[in-house]
Amino acid sequence: MIKKVTLPALLLVLGLGFWFSGDFQEIAAGVAIFLFGMLMLEDGFKQFSGGLLEATLEKATGSVGRSLGFGVLTTTIMQSSSLVSVITISFLSAGLISLIAGVGIIFGANIGTTTGAWLVAGFGLKVNISAYALPMLAVAIVLVFQKNKYIRGAGYVLAGLGFLFLGIHHMKEGFEAFKDQFDLSRLALTGLLGLVVYTLVGTAATVVMQSSHATMTLIITALAAGQISYENALALAIGANIGTTITAIIGALSANFQGKRLALAHLIFNAGTAAIALVLIGPIRMSVDMIAAGVGIAEDDFALKLAVFHTIFNLLGVMIMLPLLHRLIAFLERAIPQPAEDRSQPKYLTEAVDEFPETVKVAMRHEVKHLYDNAAELILHGLNLHQHQVFSSAALEDTIKHSHHPIEFDIDQRYEAQIKTLYAAIVEFATRAGSKNMPEDAMHEIYSLRDVAGQIVRAVKSVKHLRRNATRYTERPKGAITELYDHLRTEIARILVEIRKLDLEDPTERSSLWLDQERLQVESDAQTTNTRVETLIRDHQLTAIAATSFLNDSHYAYSAMRDLLGAARAFYIETGDAMAEVERILALDDEELADMTHSPQKARTQ
Repeated sequence: MIKKVTLPALLLVLGLGFWFSGDFQEIAAGVAIFLFGMLMLEDGFKQFSGGLLEATLEKATGSVGRSLGFGVLTTTIMQSSSLVSVITISFLSAGLISLIAGVGIIFGANIGTTTGAWLVAGFGLKVNISAYALPMLAVAIVLVFQKNKYIRGAGYVLAGLGFLFLGIHHMKEGFEAFKDQFDLSRLALTGLLGLVVYTLVGTAATVVMQSSHATMTLIITALAAGQISYENALALAIGANIGTTITAIIGALSANFQGKRLALAHLIFNAGTAAIALVLIGPIRMSVDMIAAGVGIAEDDFALKLAVFHTIFNLLGVMIMLPLLHRLIAFLERAIPQPAEDRSQPKYLTEAVDEFPETVKVAMRHEVKHLYDNAAELILHGLNLHQHQVFSSAALEDTIKHSHHPIEFDIDQRYEAQIKTLYAAIVEFATRAGSKNMPEDAMHEIYSLRDVAGQIVRAVKSVKHLRRNATRYTERPKGAITELYDHLRTEIARILVEIRKLDLEDPTERSSLWLDQERLQVESDAQTTNTRVETLIRDHQLTAIAATSFLNDSHYAYSAMRDLLGAARAFYIETGDAMAEVERILALDDEELADMTHSPQKARTQ
């Protein structure tokens, strides 16, 4: 509804402005060029998000101080607090950083965004920056067409800066010419009314442009041209700080509860900082005059004094809020509680993690683990086993033999709700990621994780087929056939226990060698089982009908084991370091596995 009203209103304002003033056209074009430069700058920095940006963010958020510093540094470099906010929400939604680290980054981003005002007031208005913009754009276009993503990213960044400079130039020229036709300073308001009205105007302008940098540039160029009063410019700057939260709020709409908490923190911090600035605007203005006089800023250089004001009130906000950080986190957790877990719904695959390769990979990995946790429980329940008993058992075979009481549940309904739904979401997410031009190595990992999910689903399907006869022949002792089914249940449960141990191990200590031993054991057991069934039939301990049913179920059971082991290998075993490479060389390929299975003597001598 808001968009339906806002868009026609904006087009009407632009149309009237273009009709009445050619200089207004130059101002509007300057804003448009500036915003286009912001978009190119963001696209350029996103080219560096194939590992470098993510690794830096992960390492730089180990403490509140480091998170704060990271927010300051990245916003200063990128000149976009909006991009930093979106990145932070993505990483928080994917579980890569903590909520307190995310809030620290947002605090730092508010300080970092003040550098934009300094650049415009201290450099953009005092130098003919259009002379720098044109060569930058010429070089940028050469870089943009290169194949290397980092060179291409540098080209986008350079082009973004060029358009920023060009936009500032046109805004400056437009206001200088516009003042000869119409003096906007006649609309100045003083006192409390002026503070309130212009704060609201600054907020609205930033909401529309979704860039506090653009709003501040517009304010500074208008102030330098004498089109607005210094007092009203201060209120506009305060309003811009409130309006910039709209980007984080929009980004959080598709995020999980953590992303929504961060957007609320951003709103509380910026609104609180604005309130402090409004209440203390008199003392802050006095501080600005003292600092300006101390560093040699001319008394009538209101553009630079506005940059000083912008910096002071943002620093003041951080100084006041930082000691209250833990209380803020507690409030956020109460205000937006973690929703009750719905195991049938994806937990990590939100649109908020779509923008960056690292967050896509991590979210995908967490969701596949979520699928596996559901699957492990369903597999054990399908075999009439309780997860806590199996995972805590010191003698697994005895535990299985004494677990004959059927667990009453609808396995088909649970499969549809907890397995199929998640698998469909994983496949859809992988397809969506593939359409976003992700780096090749990232897509390889994403598709590999999708295949892991497929193996997990196949394992559950196999147990679904197995459940009816496993229950029928094990709820009461029926001799040899019960022992055969108990053996299958034991082997599947044992593999799940071993995978759990692998999950609990330190990632640097995980080895793929035991997986080969398990695969070898599975193939050997499959052959031994077939031989044992033949012997039982000859000895009249097993009827042909029961034997046929068991052999079919045995096929399902061993298929489930192979899929579980294959999924474990792909999910847990890293291949990036030297030890993993050694293990890859030592690992058995399928032909070697088949040879060893058919030659027990060879297997013992390997």
